[in-house]
Amino acid sequence: MTLFKIAVAVLALMSVVMQPAGGLAQTPTDSRAATGGAQTLEDILARQRGEKIDDAFRRNATGSDAAAADISQQLGTLGGASDPELWRALRFGSARVTATSRGPATDVVIQDSGMAWLKFRKGPLAHWGGYLLLGMLGVLALFYALRGKIRLDGQPAGQTILRFSAVERFAHWLLAGSFVLLGVTGLLTLFGRVAIIPLIGKDAFAPIAIAGKWLHNNVAWAFMMGLVMVTILWIAQNLPNRHDLKWLALGGGLFVRGVHPPARKFNAGQKIIFWSVLIFGISISATGLSLLFPFELPMFAATFTKLNALGLPQMFGFGELPGTLGPYQEMQLAQAWHSIVAFLFMAIILAHIYLGTVGMQGAFDAMGNGTVDVQWAKEHHGLWYDEVMQEDANPASTRTPAE
Repeated sequence: MTLFKIAVAVLALMSVVMQPAGGLAQTPTDSRAATGGAQTLEDILARQRGEKIDDAFRRNATGSDAAAADISQQLGTLGGASDPELWRALRFGSARVTATSRGPATDVVIQDSGMAWLKFRKGPLAHWGGYLLLGMLGVLALFYALRGKIRLDGQPAGQTILRFSAVERFAHWLLAGSFVLLGVTGLLTLFGRVAIIPLIGKDAFAPIAIAGKWLHNNVAWAFMMGLVMVTILWIAQNLPNRHDLKWLALGGGLFVRGVHPPARKFNAGQKIIFWSVLIFGISISATGLSLLFPFELPMFAATFTKLNALGLPQMFGFGELPGTLGPYQEMQLAQAWHSIVAFLFMAIILAHIYLGTVGMQGAFDAMGNGTVDVQWAKEHHGLWYDEVMQEDANPASTRTPAE
């Protein structure tokens, strides 16, 4: 429920950020009679204070054939729209534009929300996303300094037990390898202009950026394939059971030596990682497909409409989200959401990588060669070890289903 509330809040915030200036304003009390319908001094001061204003006086002043003077009258041959009105109509998407090419966005001449998206991408997204990753690295470094490497309490048995099959390891490394490439190329795209160009120059960065874009677009298919495989292979074993509560209550034994809560093949911490990967993976894949096929898979206007019908944005004080979005606004929201989820995804995976490598003795072997020491299995996944031993003793038996 908490993740759902956060998601609704983020979607609402994104919709506000992507709105053109004054797009969500309230109706002012000033009749504008003194200015002939133009903006007032109070509008200018309110905008300087960062307050919302109603720009209907500008948005609706785009001219029309009905407003044109009769041909027999003065100015009758000039039509019903002046140059300022025409530019306003182009800005707000109400102008009648025709184009020789055909496509969802070929008639968009001025895209009013573009600067809001660019500022969000260069500002809050880059800053808070970068702080999140650096913060996670700092937490892991502090944990390692205080706890050190989680080692076996007993002596290694010298005997191994199969933990993951070749198919499971292939699916894991397909997903993991593609995710690393996608993460690196995504960060390259977002931070390249501010972090790399000053070091190597634009000419040297250009081929790197082109190669990164090509890799990001094409490796995405491997990521989605790996996501499907690990879901099919492991979803049944990652269903919650009563042992997970005890594992969580004891902190998984990560903070205190000699504590080994019971766990089957996947403990509660690994299940949290699995479901995070599944949820974030589906979300990032959906927006990724929208970006791979521009203007073909719009999803935010329909999502906002459904959220409005449920009353969720209003419940959290965001008012109604826009139910009608232009093609470029859909793409900008898809890119923004794609990046937000990617940062959260990367932060979680950093913790997973830490525990699977330098953080825990013997953990990498499980995905390295598929086997783990018997003592490791007893300490970290005791219930799973007992099940495997029981099956080995009675090959015709089946595993006990998750409780």
